[in-house]
Amino acid sequence: AAAAVSDPDEIRDLLVRQVTSMVRWRESVLYMRDQDVDNLVELGAGKVLTTMLKRIDKEVSGQAVNSPEDIEAFLKTM
Repeated sequence: AAAAVSDPDEIRDLLVRQVTSMVRWRESVLYMRDQDVDNLVELGAGKVLTTMLKRIDKEVSGQAVNSPEDIEAFLKTM
């Protein structure tokens, strides 16, 4: 669970764990699918997660939104 941390030693340890631990994107996608999420939107530069999504579960669709123009186009579809 998320929690605020103020102890410098704990912050240091958590940062090390964050950058050295395995990303659990596959498990996250499968969990969201099991919760009836069928469309994901990736915000930011690139489309790495959207590309990985296609390999994890073809039932879940994804869209990368990278630029202001992409955001405008995406919002028109909602």
